[in-house]
Amino acid sequence: MPFLNWLKRHLVVIAGLLTLAYLLLPNVIVTVFSFNKPKGRFNYEWQRFSTDAWQDPCGVADMCGSLSLSLRIAACATVGATVLGTMISFALVRYRFRARGAVNSMIFLPMAMPEVVMAASLLTLFLNMGARLGFWTILIAHIMFCLSFVVTAVKARVMSMDPRLEEAARDLYAGPVQTFWRVTLPIAAPGIAAGALLSFALSFDDFIITNFNAGSTVTFPMFVWGSAQRGTPVQINVIGTAMFLLAVLFVLFAMVLGNRRNKQKA
Repeated sequence: MPFLNWLKRHLVVIAGLLTLAYLLLPNVIVTVFSFNKPKGRFNYEWQRFSTDAWQDPCGVADMCGSLSLSLRIAACATVGATVLGTMISFALVRYRFRARGAVNSMIFLPMAMPEVVMAASLLTLFLNMGARLGFWTILIAHIMFCLSFVVTAVKARVMSMDPRLEEAARDLYAGPVQTFWRVTLPIAAPGIAAGALLSFALSFDDFIITNFNAGSTVTFPMFVWGSAQRGTPVQINVIGTAMFLLAVLFVLFAMVLGNRRNKQKA
């Protein structure tokens, strides 16, 4: 039958589109309800269309303050985890040292360990050290669990690098610093960028580890969780939609930039 033949030829594409639609469905719902005007405190049922929340996204007390805090923590954690993770990746790939295998295995423990276990362990560590829970304890915790993801992304890229390119640069009298900036870093940059973006997303979105080690500090995920107990303001949907659109625009910009570079090389 023609229909069955067509279905067989396009089965993979249809399955992919259905999966993509399933993944994007929560974002669509969040976007739609960012234009809702609920009658009560909870934004769970559609009432009528309104742009009031978009006109005043900071209309809810302390929401933008917690959002700003989460963005600062995510940015600092991204920088710290990316720098440390990149150096660790190069060390694990390029150098041989004692306990290299053990370090290589232990660096991935945070990815396999349940978040609640890591959160409780870090809380115990901070309390025994007499540290004051707040911004810095959250930042240290975020760098710790983001580190594994950066190492995974950068290490895969470094392992795929052709060492002959660096040897060719040295043959052309390039120094170690010049070779690193002109050859090594540009090749490793996609892996570093992927690790940095993943770190930012994980840090900004984290709740469990943050909740254990925040003290009286309130990040945006903690604010959302607290608001869900009292009433969900529409502004939360506005912030979620804005973050999603920014991520989509960033990905599209990277794709366009990559296509232009490929055309120039061709």
